[in-house]
Amino acid sequence: MRSDPPFPNDIPTHPLLVIDYELVKNGDKTELERLWTAGTTLGFWYLKNHGVNEEEVDGMFDVGAETVALPLEEKMKYEQGDDGLSFGYKAAGANVVDAAGTKDNTQFINIATDDALAWPDTARRTYPSSVNARMASTIAPFVEKSLAVNDTLIDAFNEKLGLPRGALLNLHPRHEFSGSATRITYSPPRLDHDVRTAISAHTDFGSMTFLHNRLGGLQVLVPGAEEWQYVKPIPGHAICNIGDAMVIFSGGILRSNIHRVVNPPGAQGSFDRYSLVYFTRPADTVILRALRDDSDLIAEAVAQSSESQKFDTGVTALEWLTRRVKNRRAANQKARVIPTQKGEGEAWLKSGGTEHTTRAL
Repeated sequence: MRSDPPFPNDIPTHPLLVIDYELVKNGDKTELERLWTAGTTLGFWYLKNHGVNEEEVDGMFDVGAETVALPLEEKMKYEQGDDGLSFGYKAAGANVVDAAGTKDNTQFINIATDDALAWPDTARRTYPSSVNARMASTIAPFVEKSLAVNDTLIDAFNEKLGLPRGALLNLHPRHEFSGSATRITYSPPRLDHDVRTAISAHTDFGSMTFLHNRLGGLQVLVPGAEEWQYVKPIPGHAICNIGDAMVIFSGGILRSNIHRVVNPPGAQGSFDRYSLVYFTRPADTVILRALRDDSDLIAEAVAQSSESQKFDTGVTALEWLTRRVKNRRAANQKARVIPTQKGEGEAWLKSGGTEHTTRAL
């Protein structure tokens, strides 16, 4: 494992609850209540004892490094493109990070869960040689473990929401295509003249996110706060957060909080930054709507909401994901056909999730 400089002691951070995955998996009532608190307040928490060890994370980081090291011409054969496809390679500068159209400086590879589970067959698309060489030995085992973790967390919220047994997991079946994916992101060392945000302010697209990183950079905008705060990486702990789909399914009871990635603070900013994330998303054909017919708690939450219409989106999980991915692409930032007072472009406005605000943009 690479030796990285420590996170600076003089940087303000936002504390997160530490949730013990083993206790959650074993049905510990106290830990389930703490998970519920995390999910209904900020929607972010640390997760320990999750079963993905440092060597497995290192192996996935190696996949990212080997992909980044490929010639650009080779990587571009597997680029996501501008039509909203979420799987494949994303080149630096292919996305924008703000309404002004500032291009990002990150590269990443998104590997569809459908492809990892189908290997050596192709389910969704093909990938660079760096991915193919490690699909069976490194990527598929990570996907299996991550699926188990996220499924356990999703199911834990199911009972607290008053839903029938298995209702949420039934919206995430393994045998149907989905946007679920593993992403390895590379951000280059900070340069004095380069102050770009690596990944723009956003809420996550899907249901549950399982993140591993060793350098700082992740920031959250806490409800009611005016300033972004770092989330400090803790060795051996993953960071989990809830995505848009769970907010909608729960009628707004669960939170999908705005976050972004910036340069690591202090001496960490001089190092290559890799992050590894697993996204669980609903099946492509699932309609994103509040499950009010299955839960009195959810029905009451929707009835009391001043924005109840946002819980009946009328779109599928695939359509939601495609819209958000497509409208972050730099090539799709067209002339500002519908400008606001601040001049945000139409495509940028269409890329928002459940909790996007002008402040976050």
